[in-house]
Amino acid sequence: MSVTCELCFHHCRLEEGQTGFCKARTCRNGAVVPLNYGKLTSLALDPIEKKPLRRFHPGSLILSVGSFGCNLRCPFCQNHEISMAGETEIQTVEVSPAQLASKAAELRARGNIGVAYTYNEPLVSYEYVRDCAGLVREQGMVNVLVTNGTIEEGPWRALLPLIDAANIDLKGFTPEWYRRLGGDLETVKRSIALAAEQCHVEVTTLLIPGENDGAEEIRELAQWLAAISPEIPLHLSRFFPRYQMTDRPPTSVEQVYRLAEASQEYLSYVYTGNC
Repeated sequence: MSVTCELCFHHCRLEEGQTGFCKARTCRNGAVVPLNYGKLTSLALDPIEKKPLRRFHPGSLILSVGSFGCNLRCPFCQNHEISMAGETEIQTVEVSPAQLASKAAELRARGNIGVAYTYNEPLVSYEYVRDCAGLVREQGMVNVLVTNGTIEEGPWRALLPLIDAANIDLKGFTPEWYRRLGGDLETVKRSIALAAEQCHVEVTTLLIPGENDGAEEIRELAQWLAAISPEIPLHLSRFFPRYQMTDRPPTSVEQVYRLAEASQEYLSYVYTGNC
């Protein structure tokens, strides 16, 4: 008997024991379950600006956690060691939702304001994020998502009431580019629009030379964001050769600044990264 994972648009059809495209969800006893529930690969107390979030509790720290798996296949992935790994390919430490919420509260004395789900794609461990977020909220602390936004509308709407802030990757503004990454532009646009109704949202675009760094494309992206709200901060980040994309130079600093200046015609807050 097979089942369909309804978490994202891939809708993986899974036989018993089979793992989905994200390498993090499987069919067990006729139900879809996350293989990476409570299995952390990364845990650090980071500045909130590192997420990056520039207009949400600036100057604070946040307990940041990651696992393994991702439902995109970006050849330039900055965290490919964990995002492209499966259960047997990487070392993990088991941390229950109660333990994570307790650790977050313990670190409050050091300036921690909550938990950020980040590093790999956190939404492929949707159930863990949901369970942790509820307990973190009970502690009076905040929940932050750093995500590619590739999630179906139903589970996204169900999770958002527990999320205080999100940085969502908008990896470009053409359907063709998203298809090359194994994604879907309209899905991410919907996720951004829905999140902006519920919580603080900032958006990040990594500018890759010759791919998504055209002036017209970035202007269209900025205009679309501004139509939701011109107050949504946009982070334009400089690309460096990484993972499977080492065949081109880093984005020029001048190009990043030019595109940021153009975006500022539509948006109140545009930040440059890696420059």
